Amino acid sequence: MLSKLEQQSKIHLNGVPRLPKGLVVSALAQVQEKPLLVVTATLEEAGRWAAQLEAMGWGTVQFYPTSESSPYDPFDQESEMTWGQLQVLADLQLGASQSWRYAIVTTERALQPHLPPVSAFEPYCLKLQKDQSINLKTLSQRLARLGYDRVSTVETEGQWAQRGDIIDVFPVASELPVRLELFGDELERLREFDPGTQRSLDAIDQLVLTPTDYAPIIMEALQETGLTDKLLSEEAREGLAEGILPEGTRRWLGLAFDHPASLLDYLPESLLVALDEPDQCRAHSDLWVEHVEDHWQSLESEIAIPRLHRPFTENLELAEVFPQVHLTELAEESKGLNLASRPVPVLPHQFGKLAQTLKVERDRNFSIWLVSAQPSRSASLLQEHDCP
Repeated sequence: MLSKLEQQSKIHLNGVPRLPKGLVVSALAQVQEKPLLVVTATLEEAGRWAAQLEAMGWGTVQFYPTSESSPYDPFDQESEMTWGQLQVLADLQLGASQSWRYAIVTTERALQPHLPPVSAFEPYCLKLQKDQSINLKTLSQRLARLGYDRVSTVETEGQWAQRGDIIDVFPVASELPVRLELFGDELERLREFDPGTQRSLDAIDQLVLTPTDYAPIIMEALQETGLTDKLLSEEAREGLAEGILPEGTRRWLGLAFDHPASLLDYLPESLLVALDEPDQCRAHSDLWVEHVEDHWQSLESEIAIPRLHRPFTENLELAEVFPQVHLTELAEESKGLNLASRPVPVLPHQFGKLAQTLKVERDRNFSIWLVSAQPSRSASLLQEHDCP
């Protein structure tokens, strides 16, 4: 399989149930020392993949959430959705790409253009690390630009507070808030803390603060184009002057940037893409594209809004810069390699029947591996049934 993948850059594997799918693509990626991107049809299937990959030798497994809503809606997507995406993007900025031992799981929707270009996103990422020199006034201005609210006590994502030489900030891309302890202008220590008790927890070496939303990036680019007067009402323009960002800015992504990005644009060139059930991915994508195409056609705007959706086939073509493994559970004799994988019968506490099954498979010249919480006990019981 590895030889075919290196020669053809794409292989089709069929007859592969869910568990062997994860084992095969993890092995292919890890033996080449490449990170892995798994693309599924639905969020539910992506969640199952993420849970499964946790047990397959990856340093980190990240779930990149995607939205079913139209990119042309006049309101923002759920904050949790955006923050989940930003968490993955922040880790990539922090240097997860310096190590190959990570896997990302998402849906086919992540291949659609929905992000600012990397060149526009990077300036909005504030990297902080131990012993770094910090100007408090400049930091305060940067946090405001990123969309963080100044409060007296940090309790939830998107907030920050200052008490003397201590700055608390809750990054939207982190599970816990972080306490920055300064000694003069030097960042002496970074520690996570419990927002409930405010007690400091583990020390960390570095931190990446992303924007709280994509809106600041999009609006700054739009202001440079001079289109805001035509896009915003007078009330919205007055709010923008006071730092209040309008809702639904993602529909203007194509006006702000010539080439909006997908998740693929943020990933390193050395990457293996696993496409789970391509036909299901295509079917889900086609339904969504049909829906948002109707929405796009019905838009009423003084300025033509560029498309933020494209056919699944076009997304696949753009993904061809990466080696790919296409995985299908149903066997297809005419296409790809049929692994003919099937589950072993479930035999709870029946070591006699298990021994019989193992003998049959061994006679077929299979190499057999058993995983047990009590290996010595399992070996002893199998030996009692003449299965050394």
